[in-house]
Amino acid sequence: MSPERVAGADGHTIVLTEERWAHVLRRHPELAHWRGLVLEVLRSPAHRVSGRHAHEEWFYGRGGPSRWLKVVVHWEGATGSVVTAFGRRSLP
Repeated sequence: MSPERVAGADGHTIVLTEERWAHVLRRHPELAHWRGLVLEVLRSPAHRVSGRHAHEEWFYGRGGPSRWLKVVVHWEGATGSVVTAFGRRSLP
C-alpha cells in the first residue's frame, strides 16, 4: 500500500506511511480499527499544540479507543510525516 497523503487544516500535506502505521500498531494495537480517525484528526484536529522536539506538532481529536486520539507529526518544510499515534485520556 502506498503512503496516504492528507491535506491538513492549513492546507499542508501530511503523510502516513505503512512503516509508520506498522509502528503505531506495534505499540498501540488498540488502534487497528481507527486508521480513518487518525487521518481525520490530521484533516480537522480539535486541538493542535507544539511538540517537545523541534519541528514537531501534536494533533488531537475526540474519540477512538480513549477520550482523545493524539497524532504526532514531524514537519520538514511544508510537509508533515506521522511519527506515532495513541489514545489519551486528557489533553496535555
